[in-house]
Amino acid sequence: MSETAKTPADFWFDPLCPWAWMTSRWMLEVEKVRPVEVRWHVMSLAVLNEDKLDELPENYRELLATAWGPVRVCIAAEEQHGSEVLGPLYTALGTRLHNRGMDRTRETLVDALKEAGLPAELADAADSDAYDAQLRASHKAGIDLVGQEVGTPVIAVPGHDGEQIAFFGPVVTPAPKGEEAAKLWDGTLMVASIPGFYEIKRTRTQGPIFD
Repeated sequence: MSETAKTPADFWFDPLCPWAWMTSRWMLEVEKVRPVEVRWHVMSLAVLNEDKLDELPENYRELLATAWGPVRVCIAAEEQHGSEVLGPLYTALGTRLHNRGMDRTRETLVDALKEAGLPAELADAADSDAYDAQLRASHKAGIDLVGQEVGTPVIAVPGHDGEQIAFFGPVVTPAPKGEEAAKLWDGTLMVASIPGFYEIKRTRTQGPIFD
């Protein structure tokens, strides 16, 4: 890799997940302080959990019932307008769903699409299965890298010999900025460079802090 080349970071998100939102804001900060290019991809909590709904708490099942719409809209936008629209659309959606606490409605989807410079009629995809094959393929691409025992986000970075190494997370709150963001990124690359490294984890004692 040349000195001017940017390190790719593939990032799979579901717009509904607050933890993915926190991690995505960190990655945008990393782009400011390290030569990194984030490549956005869609994964789906609804797809991830569709075979184990009976095992989930009722409130989470209710959340998942509303989870199809946003990811379908994201995939429709990508299919019709290219992968470069996913970053701005995710930012527009996440700001509304998490920072502003707006409802997961068609109006919210339309508002986000307009901010991202995309046609409002893409919101029609929320209630259609027309792009579900592409959604499942995007989801599978991330899960195949990281394995089944994870949620969202999934991040894939170059490992010690250049192959993609994927992790769930990092889960962090609030999203680090400046040098703190850089240190976390450097640590992510470091653990990815160690063959056989799999997991670090501790119990979460604080919820997402949206700032």
